[in-house]
Amino acid sequence: MRPCELTLAEASEAVAARELTAREVTESVLERIAAVDPVLHPYAMVTGERALRSAAEADQEIAAGRYRGALHGMPVALKDLIDVAGLPTVAGSRVRAGHVAARDSTVTTRLSQAGSVLVGKAHTHEFAFGVTTPQTANAWDHGRIAGGSSGGSAVAVAAGAATFALGTDTGGSIRVPAALNGVVGLKPSYGLVSLNGVVPFGWSMDHVGPLTRTVRDAELVLPALTGHDPDDPASVRALPRPRQGRPEDGLAGVRVGVPVNYYFERVDPEVEAAVRGALARLAGLGAELVEVEIPLARYLLPTGWGLLAPEAAAYHEKTLRAVPELYGPDVRLLLEGSGSVAASDYLRARRARTLLQQAWAGMFDEVDVIAAPTVPLTAVPIGQESVQWPDGSTETLLDTYSRLTAPANITGVPALSLPVGRDHAGLPIGMQLMGRYLDDAGVLRVGLAYEAAHSPAGELAATAI
Repeated sequence: MRPCELTLAEASEAVAARELTAREVTESVLERIAAVDPVLHPYAMVTGERALRSAAEADQEIAAGRYRGALHGMPVALKDLIDVAGLPTVAGSRVRAGHVAARDSTVTTRLSQAGSVLVGKAHTHEFAFGVTTPQTANAWDHGRIAGGSSGGSAVAVAAGAATFALGTDTGGSIRVPAALNGVVGLKPSYGLVSLNGVVPFGWSMDHVGPLTRTVRDAELVLPALTGHDPDDPASVRALPRPRQGRPEDGLAGVRVGVPVNYYFERVDPEVEAAVRGALARLAGLGAELVEVEIPLARYLLPTGWGLLAPEAAAYHEKTLRAVPELYGPDVRLLLEGSGSVAASDYLRARRARTLLQQAWAGMFDEVDVIAAPTVPLTAVPIGQESVQWPDGSTETLLDTYSRLTAPANITGVPALSLPVGRDHAGLPIGMQLMGRYLDDAGVLRVGLAYEAAHSPAGELAATAI
């Protein structure tokens, strides 16, 4: 097996045991990038020479007994919204052509301190405003969308072109492409990971998190990213709860909420069948399945739009006036509409979010996690713009792929997407686990138990091998 085919945990263990060097892992990943990038296009830029220098430094430190931990010497891709000093942060837009970051983002600094090796910047839908990432193809079917907006990050991981990646998630932008490409995506609790040095979409719903081949890999990455950051006003001081138990111990005593409304409405039958099958497997591991009603469900998406639209419009106000022609048509249209939301509506949305957060906190008094589909259907063909449902309703792709993920952004709770099967065409299906605020470890515990019992260990996309 080539080093690029190893999961993060496997590669890390091999480097720590001196069975592989960081340079060998990095060279293998760079070779993989050279093979898949011309077809899948996950990367906006590749930093090969820098990566090899960083890998050599990692090997020297490890040989000298200065091993920094699980991410030491591990190749990572960063979504092209995340600043790295001296490198462009283009955000997928002509608006930022020629931009070069003056300093590292906080997450970049923390990954550097952990010894990780940057191999490149991954493509994003322009300013994270979409669910397709049009520059990038799906790792399982090149004729289908990668999902977005962290599509490049997800495809890089799915194809073995990074051992892990970072994305951003404002309405599902980590979890959507994770589900569509058969990888794991974690949106941490709001404020747990710093947003300093990350191009914003909507300040009050933005999150940074990992995309990985396995839940175990995501658990390895998260601690390196967390910790209070005084440069981020949203950064929390509270530490997440520690994980209890081992994956092999099962889920006895864990209450898994199964929504009776909202999350299984207008969902493809194959997606629903795969997720309900996964729920049955959770029960087989000892979990108690508890039916729950999602509170105030009709207010979720209006509240999210009422928050996101004014925040996005405020960030882009000057450039939209100065150079509107440099924005893509879809993003420009969304921004122009966003600017029409009244301040009074924004304030009402903020109040509604507080009520939703309180209601969700009450729901998590009854269950430990909620399990549901990540997205309502698998990846659609490139060029498809809407979805027609059997009830006669039509949705845009943006609405279709974000309506099951956005609630976790609005409420700020942790949410994990993990693969639980494939449809008749072999396309991946994802299940989403959501937990109480700052109980990221509880969400990971359920995902780890499921993975240990039922999932292949970080299966690479078949079409990318």
